[in-house]
Amino acid sequence: MAFFVRPQSAAIKIVDPSTQEEPKTPTKKDARGKQQCRNIVIHGSPAQETRTSTITPQAVNAPVFVPRSIVGTATPPPPSVDRSTPTITRVPVATPEMEYQAYKGQEQYNPYAYPSEEDDLIKQMAEMDSGFYDENQYATYPDYDPHALDSAYYPSPPVYLRQPLDYHLYTPASSANFVPSTFDTHFFPSSSVLRTLLQKRSETTRQIAPIGSNLPEEIQGYHTLVPLEPATGTVERRKIANWYSTVYRAINSTDGLPYALRRIENFRLMHQSAFSAIEIWSNIRHPNIVSVKEAFTTKSFPADDFSLVFVHAYHADSRTLFDVHLKPKPPTMQTHHFQHGRAPHLQAQLPTIIPERTIWSYIVQIASAIKKVHDVGQAVRNVDVTKILLTGQNRVRISCCGIIDVLLHDTIQDMGLLQQEDLTALGRLIFVLCCNNIMATSGQNYQKSVEFITRNYSADVKDAALYLTSRAGPHKSINIFLDKIHPRVNSEMEEALNATDRLENELLSELENARLVRLLCKFGFINERPEFAREPRWSETGDRYIVKLFRDYVFHQVDERGNPVVNLSHVLVCLNKLDAGTDEKVMLVARDEQSCLVVSYKEIKQCIDTSFGDLARAATKR
Repeated sequence: MAFFVRPQSAAIKIVDPSTQEEPKTPTKKDARGKQQCRNIVIHGSPAQETRTSTITPQAVNAPVFVPRSIVGTATPPPPSVDRSTPTITRVPVATPEMEYQAYKGQEQYNPYAYPSEEDDLIKQMAEMDSGFYDENQYATYPDYDPHALDSAYYPSPPVYLRQPLDYHLYTPASSANFVPSTFDTHFFPSSSVLRTLLQKRSETTRQIAPIGSNLPEEIQGYHTLVPLEPATGTVERRKIANWYSTVYRAINSTDGLPYALRRIENFRLMHQSAFSAIEIWSNIRHPNIVSVKEAFTTKSFPADDFSLVFVHAYHADSRTLFDVHLKPKPPTMQTHHFQHGRAPHLQAQLPTIIPERTIWSYIVQIASAIKKVHDVGQAVRNVDVTKILLTGQNRVRISCCGIIDVLLHDTIQDMGLLQQEDLTALGRLIFVLCCNNIMATSGQNYQKSVEFITRNYSADVKDAALYLTSRAGPHKSINIFLDKIHPRVNSEMEEALNATDRLENELLSELENARLVRLLCKFGFINERPEFAREPRWSETGDRYIVKLFRDYVFHQVDERGNPVVNLSHVLVCLNKLDAGTDEKVMLVARDEQSCLVVSYKEIKQCIDTSFGDLARAATKR
């Protein structure tokens, strides 16, 4: 029935009538006074002790009704009878005088009396299922303790364990005892330094050409050219064979990736078959070789000459071994205190000796690259201190591969002799790096260089350099050389595997960032949307209202003084829990603080998915 509703709160204290007594309160009412009868009569006398009758749940919300002619008197049920269904007794029709006398003798109201005109209503009440309201379905409440908060009336909220925040929630990082990240290794810097290096590389990749560069806007599908080498410099460094070269960075229009373009100036290609070497080099992939993509000719540069352009992979912020170890450093001003009346003065920086561990790392990496090239029947022909790039911490790569093969395509040369020359060039490179002198193997400097290596390095370094610079013959090959230095190769492989573990550990710490970005993008699509499905307030109603309140809970919190709370830890914890869809509940308060909702992260995630799904389906309609 419409007016019999289930009680909305279980916090009503119900007391057994047998446990309470009301004091004797004699009451007198004037029968001649004009009072309205509420069709309820409670049996009793003012002179007798009055007990409070138990109010059943059916009578809590009973409406007020004014009797007209018939009055029903309810007989209270005995204690053994179920109190959920009252017993109703019918009385004969009374005259106005009888009705007045019956009313005159009554002092209280009876909650079980209903007008007889409502026969259908009384019949329905009599036929009600006594088990509709089960008193046992509500918890029994103990007596109220005035000295403590009753847990029945003030239940304590559930306690949730706050998980530690390490910028990720689902994938714990490896133990620092196994994969250290706070100090440098041979190939891998510390985590903070690594992030700085990556940020610098990203910034370098997005730099633009200086004003007045006078470069073409686009050549053969490459645009946004930026010079990577200064216009002035050592002539020997800018020459490959007998041709000058310049390096640019450009963006490929097809894939949008940056590439390094090396331009050979004033070169006219006579035979198209010269590009066959580029096809071979484009299939060679090695971690110590700068990959080759393609080559083409052009006249788009301002000089309007025939230029040959080679496209290689681009490694941002890479430098040649010449720039890192051999290039003279600018003098520095000595800032010591005055001594003997002398003022501070400029002092040239002397070259430092490269550690032997670094020397061996360079040797093993370059030898590995040479072996890869020799195995496919080619020669590097470019093992030079000005053409080997340092692309990372102790990571080297051979650049400009395949260029000499195209430039000297018409020259017939023996491939075996070219491979022997690669070994000799590697030996000269060892002398140059150990002695910090680019002319270490020329003329009389050779013997002095051997003595210098003997004093500052181990015998293994000297033996490797002497073996590589010895005469060519069957006893001299890259495989034999690698067999001689196999202990160093094993050490290098161990360091490389440690670097791989470090990289995986760093990746784990950033793995969840993509999840959070997707969540933030969904927030951006849903919140504050002006209109959707011809509904201007679409983002303010339904599931979207919950999403909006959660957005305020995460990003728009304030402290007790009204100041904004900018807590990145709170944001990341909430977003990770939302992405996981946990059952933990959170209270969302409206901006006017007049209403609040208690929902779980799982329910909020469902609201977001539903709202975003509506937008996605509408976007795919044609």
